[in-house]
Amino acid sequence: MTMTRKTFVAAMAVTIVTTANASALTPLPKETHINQSLMSGVAADTIRKVCPSISARMLVAYKKLNGLKSYAVNKGYNEAEVRAFLKNPTEKARVKAMAADYLKSQGAVVGDAESYCTVGREEIAKNSLIGQMLRAR
Repeated sequence: MTMTRKTFVAAMAVTIVTTANASALTPLPKETHINQSLMSGVAADTIRKVCPSISARMLVAYKKLNGLKSYAVNKGYNEAEVRAFLKNPTEKARVKAMAADYLKSQGAVVGDAESYCTVGREEIAKNSLIGQMLRAR
């Protein structure tokens, strides 16, 4: 086999593997780690907005979001797909609803700020992803 042919065969193999990987990707709205992480971010944001004694650790939240983007790109999603997913109003509403359901399941009650504070303090104590993005004052 000549060097040109070897290069061609290698390029074809890379193309086949890349195409197979791209077609094997789970759609972003169904990718568990990404969606759970986004839900945690929205839940943390909700807690810090509702509870007067808890604030956001914005630098931590920003690093987590950038890490999540890197995770998605490393899995094979391209940056345009990730950006479009994060900006999609339907997906934003879906993730927000997931966060609301989670907070409710943990005891948060709409209209009761202290219940959000309680959930926030519990998340901080557990050092959960939500808790890592929050700080009790």
